[in-house]
Order: sequence, then structure tokens, then C-alpha cells
Amino acid sequence: MNFKNSLNSSLKSAWIILKLVIPIYILADILFYYNTLSYVSFIVEPFTSILGLPAEASLAIISGIFLNLYAAIAFAAPLDMTAQQWTVLAVFLGICHSLVVESVIMKKIGISTFYSYMMRFFVGLFVGYLTYIMPSSWFVSTLSTQDFTQKIVYDNFIDLIYGSSYNATILSIKIILLISVLIFIMDFIKTRKFVLESQKNVSKGFSILVGIILGITYGAGILIQEAKSGAISKADLFYIGTFLMICHAIIEDTLLFVIFGADFTMVIVIRTVAAIILSYIFLKMYEIRYEK
Repeated sequence: MNFKNSLNSSLKSAWIILKLVIPIYILADILFYYNTLSYVSFIVEPFTSILGLPAEASLAIISGIFLNLYAAIAFAAPLDMTAQQWTVLAVFLGICHSLVVESVIMKKIGISTFYSYMMRFFVGLFVGYLTYIMPSSWFVSTLSTQDFTQKIVYDNFIDLIYGSSYNATILSIKIILLISVLIFIMDFIKTRKFVLESQKNVSKGFSILVGIILGITYGAGILIQEAKSGAISKADLFYIGTFLMICHAIIEDTLLFVIFGADFTMVIVIRTVAAIILSYIFLKMYEIRYEK
């Protein structure tokens, strides 16, 4: 593992987080302070209702879908949500986030953009809803979340800016520390011999395993050349792509939500089981449609 490269990656990620999380967190607090969200949350309210989330979570959902999980976290952090609600949000956005960028990657292995968008959104809603209707006693905050789960009421705008800036900075530091540790761990894994030789030993199981741990970019990246050459069947590519869109980067994505109270074990179990069952069902539907 190249320590210098990992450190540079950590510093770049830290800068991105600081640029993104702090202003969005402060913006979210301002919107909550002036009750501005009540005028726009109705647009997404049908979906927040399905997921059992407060209407104010609408901006977290929108930003997560079209931007990334950092933006979603920044909008959701000021909300007073239970461990189950944070778990629901982690499950939904774990499946349905960064659609624009990640759909481009899926396109390279032959998965249509329309399918990527529709499947991830509706599967996210479906699995998120199943998580919502589970008994609340099944969900326990993995970490202490006292700093962020208690709603703060500010007396005036100056106190709001000061308090929000402080909380946003603390939040950014926590995320940066988490991401930096994960970058070093992931870079170590990427330099292992079995990963470096993956291009020579492509298989469905290996591609899925890499995608689950390292994310869509790495999992699908292993398959791009094989997809172009036709070495892997379209059905296998469809199955792998579907599985990875439901369950990828499962450690990194989950830990971002665990900071605020999501149940780490439940998020991983729910997304993994959903990926196994639903990707199999979609594969059978694909085979009926295209391989008669």
C-alpha cells in the first residue's frame, strides 16, 4: 500500500467534506429555524410517509438521490430521528444515491440508465418501507448519538449561526476521521494480490464481493473489459449489476449513518438479504423476457 497516495486521498476527501457538509448543515438549520421546509416538503412527502420519516427529511432524500450521501447526511443531521428512522434512511439512500454518476458506471457494463434509475428508486422505497414496518424494538443505536439526535432550539439568528457552525464542524471532523480510516483500509485491500489479479480471474462471486466491500466503481470496473469482449453473458452482467446497485460499499455507506443512530447490523442484513432475493427475482424476469 502506498501511504502517501492514501494520505493524499484522505486530504482530498476531507476538503470535499468540509466544502459540502458545513454549508449544507448550516443551510438546513436556517431552513428549519424559519420553517421554510414546510413550503417545499410536500413535493417529497408521499415518499417520506411511505418510509415513516419526517417531512423535513425531504431535502436529505433529494440531495442523496441526485448528489451523494455527504449532502444527505448534512441535511438529515439536525433532525430528531429514532434509531429505526435513521436505519430506514440508511437503507433507502444506501440503495438509491448518486444515481447520475453510478448509472453511468452501470451503463458501461450494459445496464440501461432507465433500469438503473427505476430499479434503485423503487427497490429503495420497497426495502425502506419493509424496514419501517418492522418492530421498533429490533433497532438499537450502534453508537452514542446524544450530540446530534437532540433537537436544539435557538433563541436568535446569531446563536443559530454560532451553534450550527460548531455542530457542522464537529460533524465534519467525525466524518473525516471515519472516511480517512476507511480509505487506508480500502487502499490496503486494493493492493492485495487477489484484487490485483482480479482481471485474470473474473467471476460473478468475486465481482459481487469486491463491489459489496469497495463499491460499484470497483466491483463493476472489474467487469468492464469482459463486458465489452462478451466473455461474460448478458444475464450474468444483469445479475451482478442489479445485486451491486442494491448492495454496494456496505461498510462505508452504513457507517456514515451509524454516527447518528442507525443500527449497523440491521442495515447490513437488510440490504444483503434484499440484494440476494430481489436480484434473483429480477434475473428470472430478465431470462423470461430475453432468453425465451
